[in-house]
This record gives sequence, structure tokens and C-alpha cells, in this order.
Amino acid sequence: MDQRGAPTPEMPFVAGMSHRWVTVRGASIHVAESASAGANAPVVVLLHGWPQHWWCWRRVIPELLPMAHVVAIDLRGHGWSSAPRQGYLKEELADDLCAVLDELGHGRVTLVGHDWGGWVGFLAALRSPERFDALVALGIVPPFQRLSPSTVANAWRGAYQLLLAAPVLGRTVLRTQPRAVAEMIRLGTVDPEAIDEHARRHYAEMLQSPERARASVQMYRTFLVHEVPHLGRYQREYLTVPTRLLVGRADPVATGAFLQGWQDHAADMIVEVIEGVGHFIPEEAPAQVVQAVRLALAA
Repeated sequence: MDQRGAPTPEMPFVAGMSHRWVTVRGASIHVAESASAGANAPVVVLLHGWPQHWWCWRRVIPELLPMAHVVAIDLRGHGWSSAPRQGYLKEELADDLCAVLDELGHGRVTLVGHDWGGWVGFLAALRSPERFDALVALGIVPPFQRLSPSTVANAWRGAYQLLLAAPVLGRTVLRTQPRAVAEMIRLGTVDPEAIDEHARRHYAEMLQSPERARASVQMYRTFLVHEVPHLGRYQREYLTVPTRLLVGRADPVATGAFLQGWQDHAADMIVEVIEGVGHFIPEEAPAQVVQAVRLALAA
């Protein structure tokens, strides 16, 4: 560990990106940031999901650099950000996001979020729409969920969350069984070479430290215990930020059963299902992600 509380593995390299840390809300947040593409260049913020970190955008970033100032953020407890004991409610992660943007001096941005990063993006856009020109969400479902026969029938797809949220078992698996995490990633992809064995192992090993294992457990335990019982509150929300939602046809999480009922809750949202792609869209379908960002910036 260094003085920022960051893990010791060497930072992966992506050309054009530099690194810094900002302290917000009791956490040291790692930010990978590009040089500006020009004085009037739009700001594109990238927010990863579990079990990854900023490096999951390595195939997207080079294509965005000519058109935008790119900011890739590690969520607390992930990557090279610190892992405090608290703060893993997704509304709190949205607070982190906005606080980081304030520290960096960015006003309105286009936000691209995958998995939990996409969920946090939805929550931030609902609460602070004035901060976002557009939202591109990947491999996630909108928070406007309600119980229905189809959602109940597909609830088994989230069974892995129970394992990760278990007080002792979750931390034990994360700390001692990196192959299990790597296998979760492999099973979530259609083409296993989209995230090769080296990358899968890298993501898994990053979660082996006690602090990051605890943070992952907190991500899922807070969701299941404190957030799922109150998801109905988002039935009263209305999304005004222009949004593009991309899901893979073979995504075991963001299935069609959970992509229903959002039409009454969004002013301008386009849903695109990508054939031949699983859950990890930034690495499986980077060209489609770049195209979605390009369309969002042009709107």
C-alpha cells in the first residue's frame, strides 16, 4: 500500500492518460485523465463496474481522445482508489462522482457507465440532470424496476450476488479464490478472448486485498439489504437526460425481462441490444460504445 491507500500492482498503461488522486467524502479516488482535446472539447467521464476498474476502457479511450477530454474514475474500493469501510450505497457512489467532478472543475459532462457504473449514472442523472449532457449506460438495467412474473422468474440470474454479499463466504472467495472471479468474467462473455486470461486474472487479483474484498462485499450487501427493498421509490422518478442504453444479447444480468416498464420514466432513451455480446461491453464491443458516445456528443 502507498500513502493513498492504493494497492501495490503497477498501474496499467493506456497511451494519452495521466493519473492523479482526489480526496472526496473520506475516500482517495483515482482518476485517469487525458490531456484536453481542445479548449472547447466536451468532457466524457467513464465509470466502470464490478469486478473491474478504469482499465476496462482501454479499447475505448484511444478512439475517444481525438474528440473529447476523457476522465476514467475508479469507484471507491476498486482499482487504485482507497477502500473505506463505508460509503457503498449506490446513491453514495453518485455523491462521490459529483464530488470528483467538482474537484476536477468539470461542469456538464457526458457520462458513460458500465454495470454498477451505469446504475450510478442513472441515479446521478435522475438527481442532478443539470450536470449531464448525456448518459450512455452499458450492461445494466434502469432502476425503474417493479415486480412482475418475468422479473421474478429471472431472479435466479442474480444468485451470484448472494454469494458475494455473504458476510464470511464472500470475502473468503474474493481473497482466496481469484479463479472463481476470473471464471465469472469468462462466463459473462461470448468471446473469451475479448477479456483474455491475463486480464481476467488481473481483475481477480486486484480484489484479493482485505480492503477490496470487503468493499466488494459491501457493494452487494448494501444493494440486497438496503437498496432492493426500496427500489419502488424510483417508480416516482423521471429521467430527462438523453440516454442510450446498450445491452448484450447474451448478457446474463441485463436480460429482456428486466428491460421493461422504463418508457414511462424517460423522456429520451434509446435501448440497443447488441448481438453476439455478453455483459462486458467496453471490452467485447468497444466500437459500439464509441459510436454511442459519438452520437451522444453530436446530439
